[in-house]
Amino acid sequence: MKILGIDFTSRPGRGKPLICVECEFAGNQLAPNALRKWESFQGFEAALAQPGPWVAGIDFPFGQSGKFVRNIGWPASWADYVDHVASMSREQFRQLMIDYRTGRPAGDKEHKRETEKIAGAFSAQKIERPPVGLMFFEGAPRLRRAGVTIPGMQQGDPHRIVIEAFPSVLAKRFIGRQSYKHDAKSEQTSECREARETLLAGILGKELKASYGLQVQLDAMAPSIFADDATGDSLDALCCANQAAWSWQNRRRNHGIPPDFNPTEGWTVDPL
Repeated sequence: MKILGIDFTSRPGRGKPLICVECEFAGNQLAPNALRKWESFQGFEAALAQPGPWVAGIDFPFGQSGKFVRNIGWPASWADYVDHVASMSREQFRQLMIDYRTGRPAGDKEHKRETEKIAGAFSAQKIERPPVGLMFFEGAPRLRRAGVTIPGMQQGDPHRIVIEAFPSVLAKRFIGRQSYKHDAKSEQTSECREARETLLAGILGKELKASYGLQVQLDAMAPSIFADDATGDSLDALCCANQAAWSWQNRRRNHGIPPDFNPTEGWTVDPL
């Protein structure tokens, strides 16, 4: 099975491209064999359109919290409110998020999805540092238009499957909350480099096999490709590929998604 791990950004460009790690998954062996960089959404859209079978793990929130959707008066179903979001401009969406939180009491400005509470992730409403809300704005409508299958949320082409990934969940298993990446060069320290090396060693070691049921083999790619990337984007894409492969292993159990999850919100797929 072809596995794609994609580190997403809301505004790709030469300095901050979308990163995709392509892998082959057979038995319990996940073998990364190529790294792609897309400086625009065109490459991402082309990857979603390529014929299957493949499974992609993508690092952005696919949905918004049920509380926010109800409060803002959006359509109740994921498909309908994502189509509604697609009709907005980026600035309209951004201003909507600002207006919503203005005047609301502390602790009730940006609501978290159930999966974000468990994973320790930011709210999908957040539009700065990091702008995951804008990643939702740019990403979710593209998944709708691509006609892919999102388990439990969208029944599309059964040979093109996309799951929501979150690299930090995997990273915390090996390095806790230690920082391992930064976009700003001034913050790219030797300690971050050591943390990336520790995380990569964990991904390549026996502990990953114990928790994910798979083994990563870097026979076709040098480990330095991931350790040398101070932004951490390449390593994050590899984490996404691991989560996508685990999801494929659990395809007969709803791809590892709890049966009682809220399809309006979406779910991060991980053994946790």
